[in-house]
Amino acid sequence: MSATTTSTHDRQRVDKRLFVIRSIATLGGLLFGYDTGVISGALHFLARDAAEGGLGLSAFQQSIVTSSLTLGAAFGAIIGGRLSDRFGRKKNIMTVAVIFLCAALGCALSPNYAVLVGFRFVLGLAVGGASATVPVYLSEMAPVAIRGTMVARNELMIVTGQLLAYSLNAFIAVTWPHAHMWRWMLAICSIPAIALWVGIHLLPESPRWLANKKRTQEMWAILNEVRMPDEVEGEGADIIRRVDEEAVVGSGSWADLRVPWIRKVTLIGIGLAALSQLTGVNGIMYYAPTILETTGLGTQASLVATIANGLVSVIAVSIGIVLLRRLPRKRMMLIGQGGVVISLVLLGSMFALPTSTARSYLVLTFMLTFLFSMQCFIGPTFWLMLSEMFPMRVRGLANGVAVFCNWMGNVIVAFAFPNLIAAVQGNTFFIFAAVNVVTFAFYAKYLPETFGHSLESLERHFEKQYS
Repeated sequence: MSATTTSTHDRQRVDKRLFVIRSIATLGGLLFGYDTGVISGALHFLARDAAEGGLGLSAFQQSIVTSSLTLGAAFGAIIGGRLSDRFGRKKNIMTVAVIFLCAALGCALSPNYAVLVGFRFVLGLAVGGASATVPVYLSEMAPVAIRGTMVARNELMIVTGQLLAYSLNAFIAVTWPHAHMWRWMLAICSIPAIALWVGIHLLPESPRWLANKKRTQEMWAILNEVRMPDEVEGEGADIIRRVDEEAVVGSGSWADLRVPWIRKVTLIGIGLAALSQLTGVNGIMYYAPTILETTGLGTQASLVATIANGLVSVIAVSIGIVLLRRLPRKRMMLIGQGGVVISLVLLGSMFALPTSTARSYLVLTFMLTFLFSMQCFIGPTFWLMLSEMFPMRVRGLANGVAVFCNWMGNVIVAFAFPNLIAAVQGNTFFIFAAVNVVTFAFYAKYLPETFGHSLESLERHFEKQYS
């Protein structure tokens, strides 16, 4: 066999193995997306009284049911990150899959409001754990050349999960309407959870984590699975060298955040993470059918129309992944913020029109332009920037704090949105537009540019600029 034939065979073997790893691991992202999106279709039926199969939830209780998942996710992100460092990425994803399964079935079988809130919080722990662990696992498994693309696939799977939730919600409501249909909507999540639990057994542990635990023989074996033969020795030696360097420096602590330049970078990262949620994006993703119903559209029509939200999100993220290779990060964020503000102002203005089917579809149209601006420009970019901004010394700690604040911003939106819609209807969007004007100004003044720089050069630049 010639060297060329051997090289081609090795490339096919490595590509196939990485494809399997990516396909199985990103089921965590799919579950993340499904569980955050499915509630949008279930809320209408949960609001019905017990005689009609619902739980009689008020607008306030609906906001608690929705925000309980995001609150759980905030804590799940911190806990999941720490557990994956201690026990391994693979074991943590396996644990997350079990929690997804048990909590999804618990939500579906909930006899009352309190039990549903409890299981939604537990489900949130799994969502947060997945958001903290799956991207790290993918980045540590991927070769340098395709790391960005491989990690971005998880974001694509999140919005795909939301699209799947919207589609199945509409399918169940239209083709199989009955009193307890919300239970089936919530239970379907158990199927990919089982697939994730079974599939993760077939995947290797992160070679970086193994090296950190001094299990170097296993690290070398896994690198031989997922790298070309001529890449293994150099990358393996570099991993061991970096682990040894980190062991000398230490793991970082809260005291490091007192260093002026590190504190400023961390605060900018926290602002980026929190404000990306205060766009109101998840208010629209969670409550889209409710918004459309307030315009006079019927329940089934609202559920079907919401599928467009998921479809546009999938298309937008796909385009955004391509644009990230070409456009500076800060420009991406500012373009997205501009589109978000304009869309929210137009969306709020539509509620001043007389009630009609045309008005309902105009509201849907500007919901879609909002989502395109968010998911194409802001969604993929802010996660990438969080992974680039923080210095190595406190990268895990600072990123964990920022992701926690991201989920807490989600909690605020999930709780406030239905109550604002009930109280002031279309004026809700003007409130969020004002918040996003402030966000635009924050990004324009404080957001650094990370495009085209190595992590080391960024660290030197930030130390010089912010000291």
